[in-house]
Amino acid sequence: MAGTRGWQLKSRPSGMPDMDSFELGELDLPPLGDGMVRVENNWLSVDPYMRGRMNDVKSYVPPFEVGAPMQGGAVGKVVESRSPALKPGDTVFHMFGWRETAVGKAEHFTKVPAMGVPDQLWLGNLGLTGATAYFGLLRVAEAKEGDVLFVSAAAGAVGSAVVQIAKAKGMTVIGSAGGAEKCAWVRELGADAAIDYRSGPVVKQLMKAAPKGIDVYFDNVGGDHLDAAFASARQNARFAICGMIEGYNGGEPAAFRYIMRVIAARIMLKGFIYSDYMAEMADFYRDMGGWIASGQVKSRETVHDGIESMPEAFLGLFQGENMGKMLVRV
Repeated sequence: MAGTRGWQLKSRPSGMPDMDSFELGELDLPPLGDGMVRVENNWLSVDPYMRGRMNDVKSYVPPFEVGAPMQGGAVGKVVESRSPALKPGDTVFHMFGWRETAVGKAEHFTKVPAMGVPDQLWLGNLGLTGATAYFGLLRVAEAKEGDVLFVSAAAGAVGSAVVQIAKAKGMTVIGSAGGAEKCAWVRELGADAAIDYRSGPVVKQLMKAAPKGIDVYFDNVGGDHLDAAFASARQNARFAICGMIEGYNGGEPAAFRYIMRVIAARIMLKGFIYSDYMAEMADFYRDMGGWIASGQVKSRETVHDGIESMPEAFLGLFQGENMGKMLVRV
């Protein structure tokens, strides 16, 4: 049986994972049977939601198993096929990441549309992160032209897409990021204001940036950012709850001093994941493809090289090391 190098979960972390949580080894690959394909991965994704899969808890995706291969988004080329659906040379997106080579049934691999864009965009603005931004902003929060939007982690993969989609739709955008360099980039993306959460309380900075309040909050962080959004919410504000990275490693949640405003301001909060909207992906590809082609949406990646760098790239997400999408180039 052929094999490939890939990562396994060595142990379940308590708090922030470290390198001892992962183990690189030889993974078995099944023989190529009828209806199956072999794919050489070129780009691998690391995403904050993967931290939750390291815990043995029930969630919207099953937990990683200790001693078993880890998974995640990946883009690669078909090198061998025994399926009429895919042929050698096809570029595909799939969820057999954290490894160099993937083998599986053809239906587990999606041939990407021919749009003439770099392959890695199918893990970023044309992939999970871009779709999360698009559906969270426009479907969940029902954001529209003229709204005042606050988005946390605005220099991250999802947040930077939210900023640019919102500006393309005619909104006023306030983004939060950590440090002067990231805030400068958020403004380069078109944000009307950028809050450096490291420089002082978020609630005071948000009230200064949006003295008349906000209509929409896109939450990637939770904690004090969510609390600040409660404090600044206008009547009938809508909150799209995408992630709460502040609490993923067991940190103490912020005391929600302003959560009572959810009643007085009739705030709508809704959690979501992008796969809730798979039936509408054609709309996403049409709109995002157009924005990318016109230059209204730009991409930025933080790239690590080699399968060996997967854990380092993943841990970097929780230390604010990425600008835009964090990727590993195999």
